[in-house]
Amino acid sequence: MSVIIKPIISEKMEMLTEQLNKYGFVVEKKANKVEIKKEIEDLYGVTVETCNTMIVGGKRKFRQTKSGIVKGRSKTFKKAIVSLAEGDTIDFFSNI
Repeated sequence: MSVIIKPIISEKMEMLTEQLNKYGFVVEKKANKVEIKKEIEDLYGVTVETCNTMIVGGKRKFRQTKSGIVKGRSKTFKKAIVSLAEGDTIDFFSNI
């Protein structure tokens, strides 16, 4: 079972990647740092120095419709920020 769901590709993560060689991933909620580190090293063939995890809470969403206000919430997820060794990189767009 894979603990990595998808990489995070945003402007903020691109800035961290360029400046500090850090990459972000959405991971399973029950995954720990050791499992995440091993999975990334096996999957991408890089050396992981540090792995920081955090649980991001879902945000409230409101929509105005004909029948009134519809309230909802986006899902919570666990995020891992991984710092790679000097000289290692991950190219997410290599097989497009």
